[in-house]
Amino acid sequence: MDVEIVDFPETKVAVIEHHGSPALEHESVKKLIAWRIENKLLPSDIHRSYGIHYNDPHKVPPSEYRVDLCISLQQEVPENRYGVLNKVIPVLRCAKKRHYGSRKNITAAQYLYEQWLPDSGVQTTEFPIFFHYVNVGPQVQESDMITDVYLPVF
Repeated sequence: MDVEIVDFPETKVAVIEHHGSPALEHESVKKLIAWRIENKLLPSDIHRSYGIHYNDPHKVPPSEYRVDLCISLQQEVPENRYGVLNKVIPVLRCAKKRHYGSRKNITAAQYLYEQWLPDSGVQTTEFPIFFHYVNVGPQVQESDMITDVYLPVF
């Protein structure tokens, strides 16, 4: 599996914070999509979709699961009825691995942690692993999904 070291640029993001069962994550996604549509922020190079994963849903109780669901943007997010917040993904040096297929089990993340990292000579930073959902939308078939996995390292 190819892993590249990249410099990820500082990126402003609009965020819905999901806390709780991964089985309910789709409810948070629906809020973010509704906000995105209302604000006419179609998926593009400017309005990318990200997920910042603070823990592994397979290793924590459902009540402790936490992910920030994000859309990159250039402007500030005004107060809104959806609870969408302003945050920033900082400049980071990252190991990057591309995953193809279903997002239910992103094996590239597991590979980075379990196989690549121990032999890499680098360490992870405090910023959590995050995913760039390269192609999103109802027209994207599960088998055609592309996800770039970023593991912040130093």
